Amino acid sequence: MGAKKSKETTSHTKKSNPAELTEEEILLLLRNTHFNRKQIEEWHAGFIKDCPKGKLDKKKFIDVYKQFYPHGKADKFCGHVFKTFDTDGSGEIDFVEFLIAISVTSQGDIKDKLRMAFNMYDIDKNGRIDKKEMEKIIEAIYDLLGEENRKGENSPPKRVIKIMSKLDKNNDGSLSPEEFIDGCLNDEILRHLLAPNAC
Repeated sequence: MGAKKSKETTSHTKKSNPAELTEEEILLLLRNTHFNRKQIEEWHAGFIKDCPKGKLDKKKFIDVYKQFYPHGKADKFCGHVFKTFDTDGSGEIDFVEFLIAISVTSQGDIKDKLRMAFNMYDIDKNGRIDKKEMEKIIEAIYDLLGEENRKGENSPPKRVIKIMSKLDKNNDGSLSPEEFIDGCLNDEILRHLLAPNAC
């Protein structure tokens, strides 16, 4: 539902005051999230309290994220998350993008959550995750979690080889959305590593 980049979810009209919640946005969010009108208005009030201009930039996003991972380095991982949430590529997350992402990550079904994880890991947005992209993501996850043991079997390149051997069913060296989603659905350990919000 909300994880797909549809025209409807990414092209809401520009408005004179980005902090204002329009009726058009409420209707769009009612159709594309699991929230009711009252919840949307409550989320909006909290968002505007934290972001009075109605936009969340990458720096503020990373600062907020770091509070949840005080012992790790959140910058790399958050950069990938930010790009996924910034569906219109503006360099800022507006309230609509924010709430759709929150809905998918907190209330979406497991396939929607895995699809969002896939979109985050598909760095070049070509519809596939290759070994280089997966290695960057594993390094970012390690940084986020403060993982210092990156030698031997736990090194990102070796971890990627294991992941790809389990998920790359057609052995073409990259993962399609279906391979990623099906593989994570069938392997709880990989699902915990690659998409912890889908557990």
